[in-house]
Amino acid sequence: MASFRDLLARTKAEISEIQPSDAEPLMGDGTVFLDVREGDEFEQGTIPGALFIPRGHLEAQIENKLPDKETSIVVYCAGGVRSAFAAKTLGELGYESVRSLVGGFGKWKNEGRPWITPAVLSGEQRNRYHRHILLPEVGEAGQQKLLEAKVLMLGAGGLGSPSALYLAAAGVGTLGIVDMDVVDASNLQRQILHNMDRIGDRKVDSAKKTLTALNPDVNVVTYDTRFGADNVLDIIDGYDVIVDGTDNFPTRYLLNDAALLKRIPVVHGSIFRFEGQVSVFKPYEGPCYRCLLPEPPPPELAPSCAEAGVLGVLPGIVGSLQALEAIKLILGLGDPLVGRLLAYDALEVSFRSFKVRRDPHCPACGEGAQIVIGEYDDHCLPHAVLADGTVLGH
Repeated sequence: MASFRDLLARTKAEISEIQPSDAEPLMGDGTVFLDVREGDEFEQGTIPGALFIPRGHLEAQIENKLPDKETSIVVYCAGGVRSAFAAKTLGELGYESVRSLVGGFGKWKNEGRPWITPAVLSGEQRNRYHRHILLPEVGEAGQQKLLEAKVLMLGAGGLGSPSALYLAAAGVGTLGIVDMDVVDASNLQRQILHNMDRIGDRKVDSAKKTLTALNPDVNVVTYDTRFGADNVLDIIDGYDVIVDGTDNFPTRYLLNDAALLKRIPVVHGSIFRFEGQVSVFKPYEGPCYRCLLPEPPPPELAPSCAEAGVLGVLPGIVGSLQALEAIKLILGLGDPLVGRLLAYDALEVSFRSFKVRRDPHCPACGEGAQIVIGEYDDHCLPHAVLADGTVLGH
């Protein structure tokens, strides 16, 4: 009967091993470093960029997390024993290039090679975000990205309400909210961040109360101020994604130009009566808002919701789609609505997708364009630059 030592020796004879000195140059070249230790070991330190799958879950999870079986893999544990058995298992599953790290993480660390203490979820967070963690495309690493992400909500109204609620529930770590309005009874038909008890309160304060009560992980930063040329660049600076819930053309054009300068993607949403639209404007990778709409339509063709009305449920649908697109951008998932405009008709219950191309002559994102950050009139043309007279280009 074979002993453990015999089994280990036989396993090592059937696999390939690699020394830390030979493995380190492989970092960043497409080789996946696979950590098969237990969670408490991983939390104390790991190789930067490593994929973490505890040995007990390897067979069940590896094909979802690493579907390409031609990928070069360096698998490691604490000392090189568990990784040897893991390497054999991976070979049996069809992975073609697998090597076990000699001496494991202990030898790697003792030799002074790169390692980090990873940011990890608490037990309470693992429970809260369990349904996210179950998704191979998200997992703990993706949830950590959400917790580290910063999203700016432009407006705490009809579109901002569902967007902010779902982003907060998803665990987006920082939500900035820009709105200088107060809660009115007429808002409550669609603006679900607020309630009767908060009529007369500042919208940003009401939004913060709702969102922090929903998820204490979220840091809500409020901007109870007019969003204008004098503060737009300062407000949006440092955010990863902007969710646009504005309802007027001057602000949309101002946001577009500032986001181009800061290279921050904007998730656009708009609603009108029974119809809504969603798109993603990712600077210099797809069209910008000016490519879609070089000039605003005449006021009589684009009345506001206050003038034309809006079905209360509609912003819930459009705002939820905006939250989804923001999460996709943060996690690098799927195919965001870059270069596409998604139109929704609530009466027909139909979605239509339209291609939107970059305009090479666009005054904002076209070749050689000069961006002027200034106040906009009803025709959405800047009629003033920054206080110091600066004309900003890219």
